[in-house]
Amino acid sequence: MAQQVAATPPMGWNSWNHFAEKVSDPVVRAAADALVSSGMRDAGYVYVNIDDAWQGKRDEKGFMQPNEKFPDMKALAGYVHAKGLKLGIYSSPGPKTCAGFEGSYGHEEQDAQTYAAWGIDYLKYDLCSLGEALLKQPPEVAFQTMVSAYMKMFAALQKTGRPIVFSLCQYGVAAVWRWGPDVGGNLWRTTGDINDTYDHMAEIGFGQAGLAKYAKPGHWNDPDMLEVGNGGMKPDEYRTHMSLWAILAAPLLAGNDLSKMTPETLAMLTNREVIAIDQDAAGMQGDRFWAEGPYEIWVKPLGDGSKAVGLFNRADPWSGDAPIKVKFKDLGFTGPVKVRDVWNAKDLGTMEEYTGVVPGHGVVLLRVK
Repeated sequence: MAQQVAATPPMGWNSWNHFAEKVSDPVVRAAADALVSSGMRDAGYVYVNIDDAWQGKRDEKGFMQPNEKFPDMKALAGYVHAKGLKLGIYSSPGPKTCAGFEGSYGHEEQDAQTYAAWGIDYLKYDLCSLGEALLKQPPEVAFQTMVSAYMKMFAALQKTGRPIVFSLCQYGVAAVWRWGPDVGGNLWRTTGDINDTYDHMAEIGFGQAGLAKYAKPGHWNDPDMLEVGNGGMKPDEYRTHMSLWAILAAPLLAGNDLSKMTPETLAMLTNREVIAIDQDAAGMQGDRFWAEGPYEIWVKPLGDGSKAVGLFNRADPWSGDAPIKVKFKDLGFTGPVKVRDVWNAKDLGTMEEYTGVVPGHGVVLLRVK
């Protein structure tokens, strides 16, 4: 039986959010070093993903060569693998990538063979220039063109015999969660790009309501990378970001400069109890259970019969803290339950209901059993 890739949501680091087109071999090596020295690797962050801007030109036979910033991709993969990590790369089904570099259009098999020969473990495949072409086609033709393009690369990856995580990046177009698994997607972006602001992160994260049934081991909804540590949000807002992504069984791909993390950022990214919720082997995505105005309760069933419960206050911080109450019988529990406050690593005791006092833009994350 073929090895299942992405049996739990992939965890690691991606170069784009912080480095964008300034990514290079030394940047990637430094990220790999930092994942190990910080303890992030041991917490589960194993993929070191090179995003756009690594590509050079094709040789006379049509095989892709990296640009001068990546003198030896196979040696880089060897360096990353020697640290107990995996290497990811980026391309597009169109002729050009988002940053205008060479895409895989018409070279899918060659590129898949190249990635396998280099030792690549993860491919992010970003719609980009193909998306522009699709806008000129009738909707049903455009849909088939897009599906065929992803199918083509999946078949090429399969042919290499190397287990490579296939990450679809086409911004949730055409309800990708319904057909992503059919084209071999291990994860698929459900939204446009995230940025380092609370409003946009919240719009993306809370906008995942209703998608839980499409996630399972090997196939995940992807609300985009983590912004934790990039400096645009307050600690409460980053905790909301991490808590929501964990409840969503979302991939956890850090997007910050790993060499300049504050202790607070590192503690947030490596919180074992939060990661355990995200990485729960049952692979069930959580969903919105209750909402009233800016207050929401999200619940994720866990493999041991317990549940992760997030109490979120989406109101502006100036409006103050708000009490959010949950009755555990409403979540399907009979009798009293044991409640643990995950972020404070504190057992709260046995109870039938709980009222959390939640700051604006903040969260109380519970594990209930």
